[in-house]
Amino acid sequence: MKVEGKKIGFGLTASHCTYDQVLPEIVKLVENGAEVVPIVTWTVKNTTTRFGSGEEWIEKIERATGNKVIDNIVDAEPLGPTYPLDCMVIAPMTGNSISKMANALTDSPVLMAAKATMRNHRPVVLGISTNDALGLNGVNLMRLIAAKDIYFIPFGQDDPYNKPKSMVADMTLLLETVEAALEHKQIQPVLIERYKK
Repeated sequence: MKVEGKKIGFGLTASHCTYDQVLPEIVKLVENGAEVVPIVTWTVKNTTTRFGSGEEWIEKIERATGNKVIDNIVDAEPLGPTYPLDCMVIAPMTGNSISKMANALTDSPVLMAAKATMRNHRPVVLGISTNDALGLNGVNLMRLIAAKDIYFIPFGQDDPYNKPKSMVADMTLLLETVEAALEHKQIQPVLIERYKK
């Protein structure tokens, strides 16, 4: 199913090194006719790293989507009952947010928007970026993989020798994953080889 005419929530969590991989995919959704509603965590908005300041990223995201970011839980909650989304994307999704979502914690605007979308049995697409996918967070990742209405952008180990527990989604597959998720299908394979020697 194409994304044209679809209202897609796009949540970003604090994997700062992944934003420049995600921004072109947001643009691609818009270019394919989707209305993209950006949602960010407090950390995304308020943290400055070597990858840029929160203020700079908010400006880039708003320019790409043509919409103001939602940055608080109160404004994210209506995306379920009042202003429903066709699909919710979280990319990048950190290990911290994976663990919270898997254990039904809703303490950020991004997780509230995901919860609100799942309440309507609409698809939620996750693009993970975590140093702990094959560590203690593995159990949370598997819990989400088994959950209804949750779909994954294919992911794999990004640096198995230096960071053996780390896994990151191939964000270039975001659009294709969303199109499949709108038909309640998971693109395959989910586990892919990302590391190149």
